[in-house]
Amino acid sequence: MKETTFQPLNIQDVKTERDALNQLLQTGALRMLMSALETEVSHYISENSSSKDSCGHRQVVRNGYSQERTLNTEIGSLRLKLPRVNDKRSGHHFESNIIPKYARNSPTIEKLIPVLYLKGISTGQFQQVLEPLFGEKAKGLSAQVISKLIKVWETDYDAWNKRDLSNKEYVYFWADGIYSNVRLDDDRVCTLVILGTLPDGRKELVSIIDGYRESTLSWKELLLDLKKRGLKKAPKIAVADGALGFWKAISEVFPETKTQRCWVHKTANILDKMPKKVQVNAKKHLHEIYMAETKKDALNAYDYFLDLYSAKYPKACLCLKKDKDSLFTFFDFPAKHWQHIRTSNPIESTFATVRHRTKRTKGRGTRKATVTMVWKMILDAQNSWRRIRGYSLICKVMQGVEFVDGIEKIA
Repeated sequence: MKETTFQPLNIQDVKTERDALNQLLQTGALRMLMSALETEVSHYISENSSSKDSCGHRQVVRNGYSQERTLNTEIGSLRLKLPRVNDKRSGHHFESNIIPKYARNSPTIEKLIPVLYLKGISTGQFQQVLEPLFGEKAKGLSAQVISKLIKVWETDYDAWNKRDLSNKEYVYFWADGIYSNVRLDDDRVCTLVILGTLPDGRKELVSIIDGYRESTLSWKELLLDLKKRGLKKAPKIAVADGALGFWKAISEVFPETKTQRCWVHKTANILDKMPKKVQVNAKKHLHEIYMAETKKDALNAYDYFLDLYSAKYPKACLCLKKDKDSLFTFFDFPAKHWQHIRTSNPIESTFATVRHRTKRTKGRGTRKATVTMVWKMILDAQNSWRRIRGYSLICKVMQGVEFVDGIEKIA
């Protein structure tokens, strides 16, 4: 079977890019589906290899492919030829449980497999878990088929993570790491993820790797790899929590990128250093800082918070003061973008789903498979991401137009 490769996209406009991306997804889905079908057929023939006629000839053999048919999926129509089996035994015939004889629409098994795998379900348990949802169709998802699918996805992940980025430009970055347990490894996997905003306002998964905790070296390796694959321009601003590894790495690799600490994480860290009885009011005062209409108003609210709480809660105030230089950067960008860049919510909302799938489990089998399944889930989530508000202003940000308190500065 012909291997699928990820070629650089020659993008002329948004429509062309979407068509190219859709074609890429269809090619990958077709490759995965054909691999599963071939494995299913091979398993059936192998199980019945001992059945022979009076002349010693096998009664269950491969018989080429069926006529081409169309299968409707969520990413478009796939044209494929199903592998056939010639079963000469009386009363027996082969029928695929992955794609039944007259099926014209695909189930959502491809989405369920990464979720179940991250939940800690072993490959041998997939039939049992999926049978209540898909009935007899689930019988085609043997341990061998699931293992084959995972290997295909791992290969696709490797190719995706080496794709050319010379035609890409990202105006904003959001970065974070997510930890997962691994059954066959003593350490936890820290999956490092970067999302980016394209010139047309769409959010896109930029990179995802298996890092060593959230160390500077791991983040630097990720960022340098983006440059190596052709990313020429640095993002205008990077948004993340207080992970020191990322901030040091991006200052070395993309020194021109401005930094913005996530206000949601900062608020949580500050409140954690205060007694519960004062947290409600303290949270309100913090909210007044980063929701202010101007940087001057924000700094006034910032000073008021320190004056109010520094005597009794010095640790909380120190937590606020130490990141002052990177807490108010968003004021230098369009006001319509503030809700997107003053927190890391765009990436946190995606991680929330992954964390929900993975918590309180015994872990997944291998580090590689774990990162691959997280990649599959985020790619699926990407289909429902919306463009940022005020995306028409991105071109001015990329041109270096100066904004003061969210408003374009008039020369």
